[in-house]
Amino acid sequence: MSEPRERRISVNDVSLCYFEWGQPVPDAATTLLVHATGFHGRLWDQIVAHLAGHIVAIDMRGHGRSDKTPPFNWDSFGGDLVAFVDALDLQHIIGAGHSMGGHCMVQAAAERPQRFSRLVLIDPVILSPDAYQHRANYVGAATAQEHPTAKRRNQWRDANEMFEHFKARTPFASWQPQVLRDYCGWGILPAVEGDGYVLACPPWVEASIYMGAVGRDILALCEAVTVPVTVMRGRMREGQRHGPMDFSASPTWPELAQHFPQGTDVYLPEHSHFLAMEAPDLVARYVAGG
Repeated sequence: MSEPRERRISVNDVSLCYFEWGQPVPDAATTLLVHATGFHGRLWDQIVAHLAGHIVAIDMRGHGRSDKTPPFNWDSFGGDLVAFVDALDLQHIIGAGHSMGGHCMVQAAAERPQRFSRLVLIDPVILSPDAYQHRANYVGAATAQEHPTAKRRNQWRDANEMFEHFKARTPFASWQPQVLRDYCGWGILPAVEGDGYVLACPPWVEASIYMGAVGRDILALCEAVTVPVTVMRGRMREGQRHGPMDFSASPTWPELAQHFPQGTDVYLPEHSHFLAMEAPDLVARYVAGG
Protein backbone atom coordinates (compact mmCIF):
# COMPACT_ATOMS: atom_id res chain seq x y z
CA MET A 1 0.00 0.00 0.00
CA SER A 2 1.39 3.41 -1.01
CA GLU A 3 1.68 6.41 1.30
CA PRO A 4 -1.70 7.99 2.13
CA ARG A 5 -2.93 11.42 1.24
CA GLU A 6 -3.46 13.74 4.22
CA ARG A 7 -6.76 15.62 4.03
CA ARG A 8 -8.98 17.85 6.17
CA ILE A 9 -12.72 18.32 6.48
CA SER A 10 -14.93 20.42 8.77
CA VAL A 11 -17.88 18.81 10.53
CA ASN A 12 -19.76 19.82 13.68
CA ASP A 13 -17.70 23.05 13.89
CA VAL A 14 -14.38 21.20 14.13
CA SER A 15 -11.68 20.63 11.52
CA LEU A 16 -10.74 16.96 11.31
CA CYS A 17 -7.67 15.46 9.70
CA TYR A 18 -7.88 12.11 7.94
CA PHE A 19 -5.65 9.92 5.81
CA GLU A 20 -6.76 8.21 2.63
CA TRP A 21 -5.27 5.26 0.76
CA GLY A 22 -6.53 4.31 -2.69
CA GLN A 23 -9.59 5.73 -4.41
CA PRO A 24 -13.32 5.17 -3.85
CA VAL A 25 -14.85 2.85 -6.43
CA PRO A 26 -18.62 2.73 -7.05
CA ASP A 27 -20.24 -0.26 -5.33
CA ALA A 28 -16.90 -1.28 -3.74
CA ALA A 29 -16.14 -1.24 -0.02
CA THR A 30 -14.40 1.51 1.91
CA THR A 31 -12.51 0.50 5.04
CA LEU A 32 -12.95 3.10 7.79
CA LEU A 33 -10.50 2.97 10.72
CA VAL A 34 -11.09 4.75 14.05
CA HIS A 35 -8.45 4.88 16.78
CA ALA A 36 -8.62 4.69 20.57
CA THR A 37 -8.38 7.49 23.14
CA GLY A 38 -5.01 9.23 23.02
CA PHE A 39 -3.98 7.72 19.68
CA HIS A 40 -4.20 8.80 16.02
CA GLY A 41 -5.08 7.60 12.54
CA ARG A 42 -1.55 6.60 11.51
CA LEU A 43 -1.39 4.01 14.27
CA TRP A 44 -3.24 1.81 11.75
CA ASP A 45 -0.33 1.82 9.27
CA GLN A 46 0.85 -1.73 10.03
CA ILE A 47 -2.71 -3.01 9.62
CA VAL A 48 -3.24 -1.02 6.41
CA ALA A 49 -0.08 -2.66 5.04
CA HIS A 50 -2.06 -5.93 4.86
CA LEU A 51 -5.18 -4.41 3.28
CA ALA A 52 -6.22 -3.28 -0.20
CA GLY A 53 -8.76 -0.95 -1.75
CA HIS A 54 -10.06 2.37 -0.48
CA ILE A 55 -9.11 3.03 3.14
CA VAL A 56 -9.75 6.04 5.38
CA ALA A 57 -8.25 6.59 8.87
CA ILE A 58 -9.44 9.56 10.89
CA ASP A 59 -7.84 11.65 13.63
CA MET A 60 -10.74 12.26 16.02
CA ARG A 61 -11.20 15.72 17.53
CA GLY A 62 -8.52 16.47 20.11
CA HIS A 63 -6.19 13.88 18.56
CA GLY A 64 -3.43 13.82 15.99
CA ARG A 65 -3.63 16.68 13.51
CA SER A 66 -7.30 17.45 14.13
CA ASP A 67 -8.45 20.54 16.04
CA LYS A 68 -8.29 20.48 19.83
CA THR A 69 -11.86 21.76 20.16
CA PRO A 70 -14.13 20.51 22.98
CA PRO A 71 -16.33 18.76 23.92
CA PHE A 72 -14.23 15.64 24.45
CA ASN A 73 -16.60 12.78 25.18
CA TRP A 74 -17.54 9.57 23.42
CA ASP A 75 -21.01 10.79 22.43
CA SER A 76 -19.44 13.78 20.65
CA PHE A 77 -16.91 11.54 18.94
CA GLY A 78 -19.74 9.32 17.76
CA GLY A 79 -21.60 12.35 16.41
CA ASP A 80 -18.46 13.50 14.61
CA LEU A 81 -18.09 10.08 12.99
CA VAL A 82 -21.68 10.15 11.73
CA ALA A 83 -21.12 13.63 10.27
CA PHE A 84 -17.79 12.50 8.79
CA VAL A 85 -19.21 9.53 6.85
CA ASP A 86 -22.07 11.75 5.65
CA ALA A 87 -19.70 14.51 4.51
CA LEU A 88 -17.51 12.07 2.56
CA ASP A 89 -20.59 10.12 1.42
CA LEU A 90 -18.90 6.85 2.33
CA GLN A 91 -20.76 3.72 1.24
CA HIS A 92 -20.36 -0.03 1.82
CA ILE A 93 -18.22 0.73 4.86
CA ILE A 94 -16.17 -1.93 6.59
CA GLY A 95 -15.81 -0.18 9.94
CA ALA A 96 -12.93 -1.12 12.25
CA GLY A 97 -12.53 0.67 15.58
CA HIS A 98 -10.31 0.10 18.58
CA SER A 99 -11.50 0.88 22.12
CA MET A 100 -13.23 4.28 22.01
CA GLY A 101 -13.14 4.00 18.21
CA GLY A 102 -15.15 0.78 18.35
CA HIS A 103 -17.70 2.37 20.66
CA CYS A 104 -18.09 5.25 18.21
CA MET A 105 -18.37 2.88 15.27
CA VAL A 106 -21.44 1.26 16.86
CA GLN A 107 -23.02 4.70 17.25
CA ALA A 108 -22.39 5.53 13.59
CA ALA A 109 -23.58 2.17 12.26
CA ALA A 110 -26.77 2.38 14.31
CA GLU A 111 -27.53 5.89 13.02
CA ARG A 112 -26.48 5.28 9.40
CA PRO A 113 -27.20 1.57 8.81
CA GLN A 114 -27.44 2.02 5.05
CA ARG A 115 -23.79 3.08 4.85
CA PHE A 116 -22.20 0.07 6.59
CA SER A 117 -21.63 -3.50 5.39
CA ARG A 118 -19.89 -4.96 8.48
CA LEU A 119 -17.96 -4.00 11.62
CA VAL A 120 -14.83 -5.22 13.38
CA LEU A 121 -14.83 -3.98 16.98
CA ILE A 122 -11.40 -4.32 18.58
CA ASP A 123 -11.94 -4.39 22.34
CA PRO A 124 -14.54 -1.59 22.09
CA VAL A 125 -14.98 -0.98 25.85
CA ILE A 126 -18.70 -1.58 25.79
CA LEU A 127 -19.57 -2.77 29.28
CA SER A 128 -22.20 -4.94 30.92
CA PRO A 129 -25.51 -3.31 31.91
CA ASP A 130 -24.50 -3.52 35.57
CA ALA A 131 -21.20 -1.74 34.93
CA TYR A 132 -23.00 1.29 33.49
CA GLN A 133 -24.82 1.64 36.80
CA HIS A 134 -21.43 2.08 38.47
CA ARG A 135 -19.62 4.02 35.77
CA ALA A 136 -17.95 6.30 38.33
CA ASN A 137 -15.66 3.38 39.09
CA TYR A 138 -14.15 3.79 35.63
CA VAL A 139 -13.23 7.47 35.87
CA GLY A 140 -10.03 6.98 37.87
CA ALA A 141 -9.88 10.49 39.44
CA ALA A 142 -12.02 13.24 40.96
CA THR A 143 -10.99 15.90 38.41
CA ALA A 144 -9.26 15.96 35.03
CA GLN A 145 -6.26 17.69 36.61
CA GLU A 146 -5.87 14.77 39.03
CA HIS A 147 -6.21 12.07 36.40
CA PRO A 148 -2.97 10.15 35.79
CA THR A 149 -3.03 10.92 32.05
CA ALA A 150 -2.97 14.67 32.81
CA LYS A 151 0.53 14.15 34.22
CA ARG A 152 1.96 12.48 31.11
CA ARG A 153 5.29 13.74 29.85
CA ASN A 154 4.60 16.32 27.17
CA GLN A 155 8.03 17.48 25.98
CA TRP A 156 10.14 15.45 23.55
CA ARG A 157 13.28 16.14 21.59
CA ASP A 158 12.01 14.00 18.71
CA ALA A 159 10.14 10.80 17.89
CA ASN A 160 13.23 8.65 18.41
CA GLU A 161 13.62 9.87 21.99
CA MET A 162 9.96 9.05 22.60
CA PHE A 163 10.40 5.56 21.15
CA GLU A 164 13.47 4.83 23.29
CA HIS A 165 11.64 6.08 26.37
CA PHE A 166 8.60 3.84 25.84
CA LYS A 167 9.92 0.67 24.20
CA ALA A 168 10.62 -1.19 27.46
CA ARG A 169 7.67 0.22 29.41
CA THR A 170 4.21 -1.20 29.93
CA PRO A 171 2.08 -1.41 27.81
CA PHE A 172 4.33 -0.47 24.90
CA ALA A 173 6.83 -3.27 25.47
CA SER A 174 4.29 -5.77 24.08
CA TRP A 175 3.62 -3.73 20.92
CA GLN A 176 5.32 -4.59 17.67
CA PRO A 177 8.28 -2.17 17.39
CA GLN A 178 7.17 -0.61 14.10
CA VAL A 179 3.71 0.07 15.54
CA LEU A 180 5.34 1.92 18.42
CA ARG A 181 7.45 3.88 15.94
CA ASP A 182 4.27 4.86 14.10
CA TYR A 183 2.71 5.95 17.38
CA CYS A 184 5.72 8.12 18.21
CA GLY A 185 6.30 9.47 14.71
CA TRP A 186 2.74 10.66 14.22
CA GLY A 187 1.87 11.20 17.88
CA ILE A 188 3.84 14.41 18.37
CA LEU A 189 3.66 17.90 16.86
CA PRO A 190 6.18 20.77 16.86
CA ALA A 191 5.97 22.77 20.08
CA VAL A 192 4.34 26.17 19.64
CA GLU A 193 6.73 27.64 22.18
CA GLY A 194 10.36 26.59 22.47
CA ASP A 195 12.13 23.68 20.80
CA GLY A 196 11.15 20.08 20.40
CA TYR A 197 7.75 18.45 20.22
CA VAL A 198 4.59 17.97 22.28
CA LEU A 199 1.97 15.22 22.26
CA ALA A 200 -0.55 15.47 19.42
CA CYS A 201 -3.24 14.49 21.94
CA PRO A 202 -2.45 16.89 24.79
CA PRO A 203 -2.53 15.32 28.27
CA TRP A 204 -5.37 17.62 29.35
CA VAL A 205 -7.47 16.42 26.40
CA GLU A 206 -6.82 12.74 27.15
CA ALA A 207 -7.61 13.29 30.83
CA SER A 208 -10.86 15.06 29.92
CA ILE A 209 -11.90 12.09 27.78
CA TYR A 210 -11.22 9.60 30.56
CA MET A 211 -13.20 11.76 32.97
CA GLY A 212 -16.16 10.99 30.73
CA ALA A 213 -15.51 7.37 31.69
CA VAL A 214 -16.85 5.02 29.02
CA GLY A 215 -19.64 7.03 27.45
CA ARG A 216 -23.30 6.17 27.62
CA ASP A 217 -24.76 2.70 27.67
CA ILE A 218 -25.14 1.90 23.96
CA LEU A 219 -26.24 -1.71 24.31
CA ALA A 220 -29.65 -0.76 22.92
CA LEU A 221 -27.91 0.56 19.80
CA CYS A 222 -26.19 -2.78 19.34
CA GLU A 223 -29.57 -4.36 18.61
CA ALA A 224 -30.04 -1.83 15.79
CA VAL A 225 -26.77 -2.79 14.06
CA THR A 226 -27.97 -5.56 11.76
CA VAL A 227 -24.81 -6.00 9.66
CA PRO A 228 -22.26 -8.69 10.63
CA VAL A 229 -20.18 -7.61 13.66
CA THR A 230 -16.97 -9.23 14.88
CA VAL A 231 -16.01 -8.42 18.47
CA MET A 232 -12.32 -9.05 19.18
CA ARG A 233 -11.43 -9.24 22.88
CA GLY A 234 -8.18 -9.55 24.78
CA ARG A 235 -7.76 -11.61 27.95
CA MET A 236 -10.58 -11.26 30.47
CA ARG A 237 -10.23 -9.23 33.64
CA GLU A 238 -10.20 -11.16 36.89
CA GLY A 239 -12.47 -9.76 39.60
CA GLN A 240 -11.41 -6.43 41.08
CA ARG A 241 -7.71 -6.93 40.41
CA HIS A 242 -7.67 -4.52 37.47
CA GLY A 243 -8.08 -0.78 38.02
CA PRO A 244 -9.80 1.56 35.53
CA MET A 245 -6.52 2.43 33.79
CA ASP A 246 -5.15 -1.11 33.68
CA PHE A 247 -5.37 -2.26 30.08
CA SER A 248 -3.33 -5.41 30.49
CA ALA A 249 -6.70 -7.15 30.13
CA SER A 250 -9.93 -6.40 28.29
CA PRO A 251 -12.63 -4.14 29.79
CA THR A 252 -15.15 -5.26 27.13
CA TRP A 253 -18.20 -7.23 28.27
CA PRO A 254 -17.64 -10.89 27.29
CA GLU A 255 -21.30 -11.25 26.26
CA LEU A 256 -21.27 -8.22 23.96
CA ALA A 257 -21.30 -10.12 20.64
CA GLN A 258 -24.58 -11.79 21.65
CA HIS A 259 -26.31 -8.40 21.59
CA PHE A 260 -25.72 -7.87 17.88
CA PRO A 261 -28.16 -9.68 15.56
CA GLN A 262 -25.15 -11.00 13.59
CA GLY A 263 -22.43 -10.86 16.23
CA THR A 264 -19.37 -13.10 16.43
CA ASP A 265 -17.09 -13.22 19.47
CA VAL A 266 -13.34 -13.69 18.97
CA TYR A 267 -11.56 -14.26 22.29
CA LEU A 268 -7.77 -13.80 22.26
CA PRO A 269 -6.48 -14.49 25.78
CA GLU A 270 -2.85 -14.19 24.66
CA HIS A 271 -3.36 -10.47 24.02
CA SER A 272 -4.15 -7.37 26.07
CA HIS A 273 -6.55 -4.53 25.33
CA PHE A 274 -3.89 -3.34 22.85
CA LEU A 275 -4.23 -6.41 20.62
CA ALA A 276 -4.26 -4.22 17.48
CA MET A 277 -0.75 -3.02 18.36
CA GLU A 278 0.46 -6.45 19.42
CA ALA A 279 -0.87 -8.41 16.41
CA PRO A 280 -1.64 -6.05 13.51
CA ASP A 281 -1.44 -8.87 10.96
CA LEU A 282 -4.07 -10.87 12.87
CA VAL A 283 -6.39 -7.87 13.15
CA ALA A 284 -5.90 -7.11 9.47
CA ARG A 285 -7.12 -10.61 8.55
CA TYR A 286 -10.39 -9.99 10.37
CA VAL A 287 -10.77 -6.53 8.83
CA ALA A 288 -10.13 -7.99 5.39
CA GLY A 289 -12.77 -10.63 6.07
CA GLY A 290 -10.46 -13.62 6.32
